[in-house]
Amino acid sequence: MTCLLVEDRDGVRILTMNRPEKHNALNTDLTTRLLQALRDADTDGAVRSVVLTGSGKSFCAGADTSEFDALAPDDPSAVTQRADLTTALHAAFSRLSKPVVAAVRGNALGGGAGLALACDMTVMADDVRFGYPELKHGILPAIVMSNLVRQLGRKDAFELVALGEPLDGAGAREMRLANRVCAAADVLDTAIALAARMAAWNPLAMSATKRLLHRVADVPLETGLAIGRDANVMMRGFRGAK
Repeated sequence: MTCLLVEDRDGVRILTMNRPEKHNALNTDLTTRLLQALRDADTDGAVRSVVLTGSGKSFCAGADTSEFDALAPDDPSAVTQRADLTTALHAAFSRLSKPVVAAVRGNALGGGAGLALACDMTVMADDVRFGYPELKHGILPAIVMSNLVRQLGRKDAFELVALGEPLDGAGAREMRLANRVCAAADVLDTAIALAARMAAWNPLAMSATKRLLHRVADVPLETGLAIGRDANVMMRGFRGAK
């Protein structure tokens, strides 16, 4: 059984993490396949948007801790390679030229919560369990911390990681971590509908919009305005492009 399912629907590529017996925990195989699938979607001209979801009861329960024993300090190369792989996966979402929508049901914990936040939009179930329980297991939310702080700010981010209490859909929406909240049975369809809407736009304009957002997010106003000015000039060439 493959750990990642790929399906195309009218310009929307649906990536389904498929380790339901492990709540789609991220082992090396799944992480590697998911990273490659994102890169493949980015270079496939027939794909205009992506939906990321999980099979079974959960979106993703975070890192597969059963692999931790193999990542021993006496083998620093294995530890480094695994950290590099996880970092590359979380960095890939903002680098993708196409929008990615997370369809989040069940558990989205630790690295799974980080995956959801790395997507451009999130649709969450009202009964979702979204959070960062790492401290309960004597570890820390390391690679996922940077994006969490950027999305929430310091105090809310610290509360999530320091208390380890999961949010439901309403709580995630209140913290602006979810774009839409609905019944679990409707999450995937809602995410696909959003992705289809974005897939209908001019792909050059959509790609430039996403790139511009990430470029201006962390720069001073004057720098952002200058970047926007250059994008304004560039977009004149989009008209008529399909």
